[in-house]
Amino acid sequence: MDKIDRLLVDALQEGMPVCARPFASVAEQSGLTEEAVVARLQHLLQDGSLSRFGPLFNVEAFGGSYVLAAMQIPGGDLEQIVGLLNAYPEVAHNYLREHRFNVWFVVAAPGPVQAEAVLRDIEQRTGLPVCRLPKVREYFVGARFAA
Repeated sequence: MDKIDRLLVDALQEGMPVCARPFASVAEQSGLTEEAVVARLQHLLQDGSLSRFGPLFNVEAFGGSYVLAAMQIPGGDLEQIVGLLNAYPEVAHNYLREHRFNVWFVVAAPGPVQAEAVLRDIEQRTGLPVCRLPKVREYFVGARFAA
């Protein structure tokens, strides 16, 4: 990442403008062209500097369901099973942890029935149990990361 990429990523952590042409608005604020903003973001995604760029929706506000889940995946199966998780459009993200439950992921679905269907399908396809971690209380924590 160069200095301009870092400034762009830092600015975008505050949110995208809600308008007809959000990238044009970001470009205007940053002194770039709309095409340059899009090209820089595409490059950061392709080179792995950014793992994801997109909106975060409060699925529950739309009647949907989030489920935090964890699995104990043997080391030799890790790459294959994480690839399978990544193939589900409902799997918002996953991450590796140094814990006996070594892969954690979030399922976002139109509702609890659909979320449970995804989790059961993952269990069936992997032959491994999925630990469901229901939300008891919600906390709002602002997190900003220096690029």
